[in-house]
Amino acid sequence: MTHYTFNDLAKAVRLKMDFLGLRTLSVRENALRMIRENHGVAIDLDAIPEDDQKTFALFSRGDTVAVFQFESTGMRDWLRKLKPTCISDLVAMNALYRPGPMEMIGDFIARKHGLQAIRYAHPTLEPILKETYGVIVYQEQVMKIASGVAGFSLAKADLMRRAMGKKDKDLMANMKKEFVDGAVSRGMEKQPAEDIFDLIEKFASYGFNKSHSVAYSVIAYQTAYLKAHYPAEYMAATLTSEIGNTDKIPPLIDDCRHSGIRVLPPDVNESGKDFAVVNGSVRFGLVAIKNVGQSAIDNVVQARRADGPFRNLFDCCSRVDLRLVNRKCLESLIQAGAFDSLPGHRALLLENVDRAMQFGQMAQSQSATGQESLFGFGEESPAHVSFPPLGDAAPWSESEKLAKEKSVVGLYVSGHPLLKYEDEIKQFATVHLGEVGDLKSSATVRACGIVTSVRRKPDRRNNMMAFVAIEDFTGRCECIVFSDPYAKYQHLLVPDAIVMVVGKGELNGDQLRVLVNEVYPISKVKERFTRSVILSINVDGIREQAIHDLRILLEQHPGNCPCYISLEGTQQRPSMFHSPRYKVDPTEQFKEGAQLLLGDHSVRFIGDLSTRP
Repeated sequence: MTHYTFNDLAKAVRLKMDFLGLRTLSVRENALRMIRENHGVAIDLDAIPEDDQKTFALFSRGDTVAVFQFESTGMRDWLRKLKPTCISDLVAMNALYRPGPMEMIGDFIARKHGLQAIRYAHPTLEPILKETYGVIVYQEQVMKIASGVAGFSLAKADLMRRAMGKKDKDLMANMKKEFVDGAVSRGMEKQPAEDIFDLIEKFASYGFNKSHSVAYSVIAYQTAYLKAHYPAEYMAATLTSEIGNTDKIPPLIDDCRHSGIRVLPPDVNESGKDFAVVNGSVRFGLVAIKNVGQSAIDNVVQARRADGPFRNLFDCCSRVDLRLVNRKCLESLIQAGAFDSLPGHRALLLENVDRAMQFGQMAQSQSATGQESLFGFGEESPAHVSFPPLGDAAPWSESEKLAKEKSVVGLYVSGHPLLKYEDEIKQFATVHLGEVGDLKSSATVRACGIVTSVRRKPDRRNNMMAFVAIEDFTGRCECIVFSDPYAKYQHLLVPDAIVMVVGKGELNGDQLRVLVNEVYPISKVKERFTRSVILSINVDGIREQAIHDLRILLEQHPGNCPCYISLEGTQQRPSMFHSPRYKVDPTEQFKEGAQLLLGDHSVRFIGDLSTRP
């Protein structure tokens, strides 16, 4: 260890090494452990095939949420265009997706797919730049060009690269003369030599270290391999690594949902400390619940292993250490859904916590003294114990249940208030709150979410404005509502309301902030933003009567939205045509009526996404 700066160390001819700790390495090891336990497969990541089609298909779909270095929204968009077929493509994309070289990504992709000619400033550059389709991507390429064209030693080529990065004009002028003289002495004309120097000077300032990009891309490929082949185990390991970060968990859960992986709430009979895979689904870990400490978790798991699954709340309280699994802990477990697999709904269980704890204390006391209890404790096995009835209580509403769940877990697990509006969000929102990496500054955005907090404040004119937080499936954002729009829309901006906000989007780090101009209740979004309606008809199974009834339905809901018919079937390619006779009003009633005739998912309301950033 030394107190010298790295620049002083370099002048003293000492080697500087950076050691980087990666969370991803822990995720990999946890995923591999779960794969061994659940599938009996021991995977050596250093021996997996480098051309695995399932893995590259995952990259090509942009399905890289939780994949090291490739998870940002912008990167995923470029991957869908690139459709990588080898690790070298990943290495180049990893190096290019940075300020500066990012402007070359489009050319790189076009050249890969033969849509743009690959040109080299001089034939001597072809063997150096062939793998990146003529685009200078890596620092090592700059050094090779200096060595191959001008005869520089690699050490001298590295000095030139560093001088370019520092933009030292005097040093660069000397380097350019040496470079051109060296190239001319090796048979090249002066003008192309100067052109090549200017070209590498342009790229050297932001060229990336290839060895660094290779190491990162290999790790990325390995994590993508695990996600492609064992998605539940990989996502469980990733969720465990982020278990204390309630900003990172929602987009991961949303990705699981879109991948067909169920994320189940915690369960006292299945959950351990961390996220785990149970029958192909991801089960929440108990450590995610507020007021449930490690000692309580250990005690619950130990009791479950000793005498089998808990049969009800009373059974649980009679077998755990109630000094560790205390009243607050039990209440949090119930509100999180950890007792959902046992008799009784959450409201009823919460009402019975005191009775269950008294029962458990009495049972444990009598068991310790060897006395026969009123309910059959003593020498009898727990299977023969009779437990008090739970009684009766009104269940919570769905919204109340989810609100209490979120209060102890930090997010919605067993459901989400936005699920019933998923179609509206997909069609009409122009940004997802947790996926805003490439948002253009001051772009107009439409964002849907549930209001989680409202902070009112007088502005300079003593008029009331508000700072409003909303969140969707992927994340959250802050909305700034100045006095004029707040006066108009304050009745909509209340906690638990589901709204669409329209305004200018700004990035504060990686967090979205919206300067709100308009607010709409989610129930009005379809009517306000639908520009056309698409009706999908399966020609293989449609009845003539259904077509007749559909015509009547269209006539009963006249409006301003053009209607398009998409004909689909197993024996024909989908075809779409405009129905000029009918324009409809895009109401929920119309949608429900059409789906009764044509089937689920047969109606799509299409919005105008011209404002998509």
